[in-house]
Amino acid sequence: MKTGINHLFIPGPTNVPDDVRMAMNVPMQDQRGPEFGAFTLGILADMKRIFRTTKGQVMLFPGSGTGAWEAAITNTLNPGDRVLMARHGQFSTLWADMATRLGLQVDVIDVAWGAGTPVAEFARRLAADRKGAIKAVFVTHNETATGVTSDVAAVRRVMDDAFHDALLFVDGVSSVGSIDFRMDDWGVDLAVTGSQKGLMCPAGLGILAVSEKAVEAARTATMRRAYFEFSDMLATARTGYFPYTPPTQILQGLRRALDRITAEGFENVLARHARLAEGVRRAISAWGLMTCAEHPTLASNTVTAIRTPEGVDAREVIRIGYERYNTSFGSGLARLSGKVFRIGHLGDLNEAMCLTALSVAEMALAEAGADIEFGSGVSAAQGWYAQGRAGRARLQLAAE
Repeated sequence: MKTGINHLFIPGPTNVPDDVRMAMNVPMQDQRGPEFGAFTLGILADMKRIFRTTKGQVMLFPGSGTGAWEAAITNTLNPGDRVLMARHGQFSTLWADMATRLGLQVDVIDVAWGAGTPVAEFARRLAADRKGAIKAVFVTHNETATGVTSDVAAVRRVMDDAFHDALLFVDGVSSVGSIDFRMDDWGVDLAVTGSQKGLMCPAGLGILAVSEKAVEAARTATMRRAYFEFSDMLATARTGYFPYTPPTQILQGLRRALDRITAEGFENVLARHARLAEGVRRAISAWGLMTCAEHPTLASNTVTAIRTPEGVDAREVIRIGYERYNTSFGSGLARLSGKVFRIGHLGDLNEAMCLTALSVAEMALAEAGADIEFGSGVSAAQGWYAQGRAGRARLQLAAE
């Protein structure tokens, strides 16, 4: 029989803080009642700040990030439209598959799993598309399967340099709320996230932010949709009431999670994720292992995919972590199965939790056959975290 808590270090669903769970432990409420509209409007306003948009509208779809993907596509594009995207991980692959199944003509650029969005190749294809046949460009901001963050701003620049009018779609499921994301500054037209990652809630909400340009495209788009209809959901942004039954308990949790982000300070939230991720990366380097990300500039601040040494099955590392140490690591997906395991470091997380993940990973790696010196990665991370704490303490004293 296992004792203690299960340590959850997958990149989503993430840990739900106690006060968020308690906020959801309320009686069912009347979603048509007089107070519900104002409650929802407050959530929408705060989500706009998370997306960093003043011009866009936020929609909350009961479902998942995948549902929000479908809503984005079906409301703004037409059957047979040509779109440009890259496959460099499991989730960018799934997005391309969805686009194909929905009847789009998908121009796919395949790059290594561990690379980012191929901005230079995007630039070449957009510049060559003088008749504007490409109607949308899709970017996976943070590829959760590989721990790679792509440069959305750079994609916007090459679109502008080519004077291209395509819509810019961004998958921000494992980045929004945890990694710097700037919808208005980057000219993003449709940005997707979910409730179960940096927003620290259970899965159940697909969250979509749309630009004025995307709303206008939805007026004439001819793809079939019903449940995901923008015009129905846009009414929510005005009144706070949903066109169908919303998951009221998750909304209560999201309200509390947004309050937590506000109390910490959004810039501090982003800095914390960067600090924790760097400690994990230093540990991996101390072990003598490599991340899946091909270059340090691509390294994600929300999840790290760790390549296991030759002859060490990453699935064994995950199994040992779970069965012997009551700890869940993320698995390697699709072609990365058995080759990587993932440590998710996003949402409600601190230094001590990351050190727990690293200490268990050391034991699991060693038992799976890796040549790991116990304490090497933990020590490297400790040095980084302690240095950061000391620096912040000095700044605090100087301020006082």
